[in-house]
Amino acid sequence: MHQENRLALDTAPRSTAPTSAARPRAARSPWTLRLVTAGLVLTALNLRPAVSGLGPLLEEVRATLAMNGTVAGLLTSVPALCFAVFGSLAPRLARRIGPAAVILGGMVAITAGLALRPLAGNTTVFLLTTALALAGIAVSNVLMPVVVKRWFPHRVGSMTGLYSMALALGTSAPAALTVPAVQALDGDWRTGLGIWAALGALAVLPWAAVFARDRGSRRAAQNPARAQDPAPGTPSAPAAPLRITRSRIAWALGCFFGLQATAAYVTLGWLPQIFRDAGLSASTAGVLLGVTMGLGIPLSFVLPPLAARLHHQGPLVLLLGLCGLGGYTGLMLAPAAGAWAWAVLLGVSNCAFPLVLTMIGMRSRTSAGVAQLSAFVQSTGYLLSIPGPLLVGVLHGVSGGWRAPLALMATLLVVQMAVGLLAGRNRCVEDGG
Repeated sequence: MHQENRLALDTAPRSTAPTSAARPRAARSPWTLRLVTAGLVLTALNLRPAVSGLGPLLEEVRATLAMNGTVAGLLTSVPALCFAVFGSLAPRLARRIGPAAVILGGMVAITAGLALRPLAGNTTVFLLTTALALAGIAVSNVLMPVVVKRWFPHRVGSMTGLYSMALALGTSAPAALTVPAVQALDGDWRTGLGIWAALGALAVLPWAAVFARDRGSRRAAQNPARAQDPAPGTPSAPAAPLRITRSRIAWALGCFFGLQATAAYVTLGWLPQIFRDAGLSASTAGVLLGVTMGLGIPLSFVLPPLAARLHHQGPLVLLLGLCGLGGYTGLMLAPAAGAWAWAVLLGVSNCAFPLVLTMIGMRSRTSAGVAQLSAFVQSTGYLLSIPGPLLVGVLHGVSGGWRAPLALMATLLVVQMAVGLLAGRNRCVEDGG
């Protein structure tokens, strides 16, 4: 039980509640929990606008900054790389200063990056400010399951569902609203990108309050009479890290995360073109993509609580995978005739993302373990997802059609289902599983 001295209070198995009497009052107060809940939702809303808000205005950005095609292509693939690189730093930072402080810093980085990016006068500054925002997103990405595990140990499913729904909304809303916002304001892409910094600034507020209360809890903990247990979010004495790389569960989760991310990026990047090549109009193709991505909003709220109730998440893995296989098969055989059905099926399949987030929170007994597991899974997964969209584009160019790329995606989805079954077993990384 050497894990007990690490980041978090919830060192017992999932079925065991932390003893509230041992916590400082500020850490267990309803007001603090409300602040953390607000912080979770606002953070989730800020984890995708830097990426999804750029796509609709990329052509205008390229023209203004004289950005060549290579750099523009880099902009579409660099998020996954940044998520992998910067996300791996999150557990170390959280051990030193606490996850609330790290997420607060992440929100400040997102706000600064999004506010400064529209001021860029050249490609280099644009890339650097984008990387600043992506760094903030990366560390916050990793620590979201940690926050849920620490402050809401018996509500992992429902709280994961809440912030997954907000994350889906934060993905689809900027993609849909950025261009209308530009048209309603002054027609300048700089305004369209900069407005999302306001959402980041809003997310700073609850985390600043949580951080301030954590500092008060740490001062109280320095008093021997009140030092029974650190507050949630308070860093404590480090212990030997888990050997995550030796865990089959961790590797299965990492592969599952990477394969679902590959499918999501391919869907986001190529699905409209598939529909347009089948004879549908650009506007219809955009609406169909909106349906696919928008399904994640309600389903992300429903799926995690359901997953948390199951002894084994394998049935959900199979259900989502079968929906994806149906969507890919339909796109190969009758892309135009059944377009709406295929869009819905792929939208359901894309909800593997909130499912894997829920499993991350369930595959470790402690929030310190969740921090390490989340960093490993997301870093590994995002690295694995980088080649997928590029390979789909290459296959499409070589074959002149979409059957070969779709066959590849169907094959990867079968592999995703297999590793998802392994990841869904009721085991924890602390057990060496």
